[in-house]
Amino acid sequence: MNILVSAYSCEPHQGSERGVGWNLVKAIAKEHKVWVLTRPDESKAAIEAELARHPIPNLTFVYFTLPFWQNSLKLGQSGAMQLHYYLWQIQAYWVGRKLQQQIGFDIVHHVTFVRYSCPSFLSLLPAPFVWGPVGGAESAPIAFWKDFSWKSKCYETARLLWRWVGEIDPFTRLTARNSALAYAVTNETKQRLEALGAANIALLPAIALQEDEIEQLSHHQPDDCLPLRFLSIGRLLHWKGFHLGLEAFARAELSDAEYWVIGDGPERKRLEALAQSLGITHQIKFWGEQPRQSVLEAIGRCRALVHPSLHDSGAGVCLEAMAAARPVICLDLGGPAHQVTERTGLKVAAHSPEQTIRELADAMQQLASDDKLCSALGRNAQTRIRDAYSWVTRGEQLNAAYRTLAEPTVRRAERPKAQKLKAQNLVAQNLTAQKLTAQKTKSSKS
Repeated sequence: MNILVSAYSCEPHQGSERGVGWNLVKAIAKEHKVWVLTRPDESKAAIEAELARHPIPNLTFVYFTLPFWQNSLKLGQSGAMQLHYYLWQIQAYWVGRKLQQQIGFDIVHHVTFVRYSCPSFLSLLPAPFVWGPVGGAESAPIAFWKDFSWKSKCYETARLLWRWVGEIDPFTRLTARNSALAYAVTNETKQRLEALGAANIALLPAIALQEDEIEQLSHHQPDDCLPLRFLSIGRLLHWKGFHLGLEAFARAELSDAEYWVIGDGPERKRLEALAQSLGITHQIKFWGEQPRQSVLEAIGRCRALVHPSLHDSGAGVCLEAMAAARPVICLDLGGPAHQVTERTGLKVAAHSPEQTIRELADAMQQLASDDKLCSALGRNAQTRIRDAYSWVTRGEQLNAAYRTLAEPTVRRAERPKAQKLKAQNLVAQNLTAQKLTAQKTKSSKS
């Protein structure tokens, strides 16, 4: 089939939105001809270099940006970036409309940004529209706001306000109603899509791992998790919940254990001060930002990953830890709550900070004292990654959905042919009947 994909953010060998855009279109292109709408200023050089090294014949990139606002790289995650993204979506409709007239797409698919509260005007094109996977409806429970700084509280408030503005946008609601299939990354987003009017919704993670990454991480075995060491990875932001992990570690009173924190961000000084006030500075190691290979090696040197994030749509570090046969301790919130099951890790409810810290500490003590449990969870985690979280699997899931969505279109396209054939058969039958009648008449006269 011919597939049109909108990927505002798309770049090979990257994580987050860029990685989702690249890996998903690459997976789709194994079975279909794919045209990708994206920006030239963000990733064109990297994309063209990758395609020169590893050509993908079915993949065509169509680069464009706003004629009056061409450089979007300096915008960061500001409100200006959100405005640029919205206007780019409008322009994408006109670019896609022209391509639709030239090529005739069987499916139109919006991929990035992975955000449910902003419309995709490509949903107006005359082809089945797939939206997502999208997320963004996940929120930090209000009980946890008391530990946030005033800047962090302002951030959370602005996030809720921006989401509300997106939901009342009539074009966002039109996108939901026009979606032949909408993918949500979490139950929270699924509920919001239902409220917006989407009729056909399925849960599907936005992230996965490459086959070579799974193979590399699979060299770690469950029995390797001998050091009594816990690990947290990510940007040091308030909503990542690392302060909950530190307080739980102190409460667990594991005197022979270590806690590694990899990543950097605005919360680092606050976290270091918290470790000092808790009296666990000698057990905590803040590694700062590390190369990806070093991060993967660190996962193999730890007993378990602690990921107490308060509103992640998805967490690549959880997938990497699971692929390395390391159980994950996470909150029963957002994307990690779907990635981690009772057979692959320990999930903690998030009703209040006090209750959450207490149960996180219990989970740490449980994994520290039960090697058999740790190994069993690790083996199950590796199996789950292979079965559900590879990009090959994701491509197969989307291909199955495309075939289902395209069937009615194919039937409509074939209906005129069937009607024409039926008409031709009727004409032939009439001619045959006329010839037989003429022969009978001739015979009777003779």
